[in-house]
Amino acid sequence: MSHPLSIAAIGFWHVHAGDYATSVQEHADTTLVAVWDDDEARGREAAEKFGVEFVSDLDALLARPDLDGVTITTSTDQHHEVMLKAVRAGKHIFTEKVLAPTVAEAEDIVAAAADAGVALVVSLPRLYDGYTQAIEAVLDEGSLGELTYSRVRLAHDGWVAGWLPDRFGDPQTAIGGALTDLGCHPAYLTRLFHRAEPTSISASYGSVTGREVEDNAAVTAQFPGGGLGVFEASVVTTPGAFTIELRGTEATLIYGFGGERLLAKGGAFGDDWQELAVPEAVPGAFAQWVQHIHDGTTADENIRHAIELTRMVVAANESAASGAAVALSPVTASI
Repeated sequence: MSHPLSIAAIGFWHVHAGDYATSVQEHADTTLVAVWDDDEARGREAAEKFGVEFVSDLDALLARPDLDGVTITTSTDQHHEVMLKAVRAGKHIFTEKVLAPTVAEAEDIVAAAADAGVALVVSLPRLYDGYTQAIEAVLDEGSLGELTYSRVRLAHDGWVAGWLPDRFGDPQTAIGGALTDLGCHPAYLTRLFHRAEPTSISASYGSVTGREVEDNAAVTAQFPGGGLGVFEASVVTTPGAFTIELRGTEATLIYGFGGERLLAKGGAFGDDWQELAVPEAVPGAFAQWVQHIHDGTTADENIRHAIELTRMVVAANESAASGAAVALSPVTASI
């Protein structure tokens, strides 16, 4: 193992590829050594930007004995093939959500990484933000009572302002639209807040821009006991929005409505809105990945979230296509 760890950036299809390359360069124990992309012009441009070598042969790059790990931000349809190549080469993987287009492929990647002793971490950043830590503390102490309803919305103006690449609208490579990419964040937060796996998913998609994939999405998840979780995504919203609404039998929490404040009302919080303290974020997914590499450990919680997120997204896409709710098989693993 190198010190610092030697990392290559695999694919610059996704808009966050540059963010992860920057994370590699800024972390004290990682160094970016090379870039690969199936689009040579895009790959060479990225390599020049980050001041590293462009390698046109992925297999040759992965075969390098001094390469410790890779960030993978290829198109979603390439995830399974590229990640299995990296696993077979013994390279640790930090990757963009969703993990894979299907649950079977996601589970295949996870199993292969575990068998090979490869540290696999998926970028699910909002799990580690301060507001999430504060909300979890309230849920853990039971101040909301039973959570009966949640709504998490994430939206931006990518296809209004023109900064989101058109390739995000290709159903073959992107697999889906606003929900499959941006909607992942509200989806995994919804699952986290309800402390359970959904029993069914019902989705409605719209296309304001006329693309083949959705640019507006609203999904309702039903949870054991009758609780409902609504998660939404849009890439045609100005200004952008990130809001959380949690309503229980005793109290309510809201975040992001008119500012980045966490507010509570009802029950132990009283009859007026009370602002709750939001702590600093805990170490994010990239930092955790580096630590798992050094410790020889696995990111069990992160991986469970990634697999179940894939299950939710696949079910939402199926529901939107069929116009019917999709039942999900019971999952016994804990959150």
